[in-house]
Amino acid sequence: MSKIFEGLKVIDCGSFIAAPAATTVLADFGADVIKVEPLGVGDPYRGVPKLPGLPRSEHNYGWLLDNRNKRGLALDLSKAEGQAVLHRLVGKADVFVTNYPLAVRKRLAIGHDALMELNPRLICASFTGYGETGEEADKPGFDMTAWWARSGLMDMVRTSADAPPARPVTGMGDHPSALALFGAIAVALYQRERTGRGSYVGSSLIGNGLWSNGFMAQAALCGASFTPRPPRERHANALTCYYRCRDDRWLLLTIMNEERAWPALAKCLGREDLVSDARFAKQSDRYARAGELIAIFDEAFAARDRSEWRSILTAASLIFEVVASPEEIPNDRQALDAGCLVPFDGDTMLTIDSPFFVAGADKVKPRRAPSVGQHSDDILREAGYDAAAIQDLRSRKAVG
Repeated sequence: MSKIFEGLKVIDCGSFIAAPAATTVLADFGADVIKVEPLGVGDPYRGVPKLPGLPRSEHNYGWLLDNRNKRGLALDLSKAEGQAVLHRLVGKADVFVTNYPLAVRKRLAIGHDALMELNPRLICASFTGYGETGEEADKPGFDMTAWWARSGLMDMVRTSADAPPARPVTGMGDHPSALALFGAIAVALYQRERTGRGSYVGSSLIGNGLWSNGFMAQAALCGASFTPRPPRERHANALTCYYRCRDDRWLLLTIMNEERAWPALAKCLGREDLVSDARFAKQSDRYARAGELIAIFDEAFAARDRSEWRSILTAASLIFEVVASPEEIPNDRQALDAGCLVPFDGDTMLTIDSPFFVAGADKVKPRRAPSVGQHSDDILREAGYDAAAIQDLRSRKAVG
């Protein structure tokens, strides 16, 4: 079977993560994605791994992940000549994706109304921080502000009510948000198959943040009363708490079927006496005395290394997971066997595959992300520009 999106022409005119990551998924399934960047330093996302506090590497790891399988075109869209090139490409494209601010789109002549006049079959996909209506529609936003802080997630995941709000991880909201934009594009492509016409679709960080925090957000919408999060030692349920092992590594219990699992867990911990202990006889008792039980579990888990507990709990078919560090990911056997981690084409370096499959449809083997304007000449020739025209565009600094 051919790649699902083979022959689909996509223009990625976005920056940073969420919108470009959506086109990466299209590219994984065979789409020809042209990454449009400004001349010079290109997409400012290229510089993010150099920021203080982020992992140091000889590789631009963020760029490798979110712009693989694309071809690079450098255009100065502030110039009429650069806009003319983009408009010519749009005329033959299937999908155009941008997350540029709404006012910037008008200034650069890449607003959806203008582009869809050039190509009525075009899917014009928009991504914003705060949506496209309302007094904050033009407000700049990143995932750490619009997705993480505004949605309530930053407040909800603090370790306890008196602890500071929790800091996010770079791109933590962008990557799931990218799948929402990808989904909107896929729906629009399906609609075009039925109607023959393109459409304008979009998503936002604030919308995705609220969706990600949907359980708690819906509780608030229903007028629920909230209990401030207690410290770990006073967690409401010892069987869904996390514990430090002898080697200072952590694991998380998530035991929901207590009727079956409670005796098995007590046996694993070497505390079968707890099953007959009147203080913990019923589930309601264990809830009421969760703090006491957590203290008992703390002592038990501290007696062995995490690797030992992993074997013991797995053998008992109990639901738990290790609290992994990023450094452990490259050697995660299940992530490798499940195809979550895949090698770049002709390389030993791994990357993260888009997180779904379609049976019978192959994905593209990941190719390295392009340098700024790496494929400019090839793309211009395909668009009908001859050597003299390309040189003229370069001399005018409209193309790089």
